[in-house]
Amino acid sequence: MTTHADDAEAVLRSGLNCCQAVVMAFAEEHGLGREDAKRLASAFGGGISGMGLTCGAVTGALFVIGLKHPRHDPGSAAASVKVAREFTRRFSAENSSIACRDLLGRDISTPEGMEAARAAGLFQTLCPALVRKAAEILDDLLTDAGAPGQAPQA
Repeated sequence: MTTHADDAEAVLRSGLNCCQAVVMAFAEEHGLGREDAKRLASAFGGGISGMGLTCGAVTGALFVIGLKHPRHDPGSAAASVKVAREFTRRFSAENSSIACRDLLGRDISTPEGMEAARAAGLFQTLCPALVRKAAEILDDLLTDAGAPGQAPQA
């Protein structure tokens, strides 16, 4: 049986970005087609369009949390915010950051930083592990979170 983590890693290794990988792995079960997920997430790889900001695996997870827990009423406290905060807390605790440049140890927004990351093989070694971890945390949180409107278990 293929897990979300396996699916996300396979998508990443096919040449798509970290955000696309995570969103596509969860999309269909949350009412979004894989092609639409691929298009929606296309500008978020490399820490938001290669700027080294929030890791694409993290932004992808946040998209998925929004699919699972949409905020329909602007005046209500959204489960998505609670789950998103818990996701980023767990991801950061396991990886020391949610920022692409911190995770890679290179500023890929510069040509030199991008080349250094490529030369170090980070996109083939570190990024798949981060995508897997994001999918694993999501699986745990989306199961713990239960029905929309419930907060995750601490």
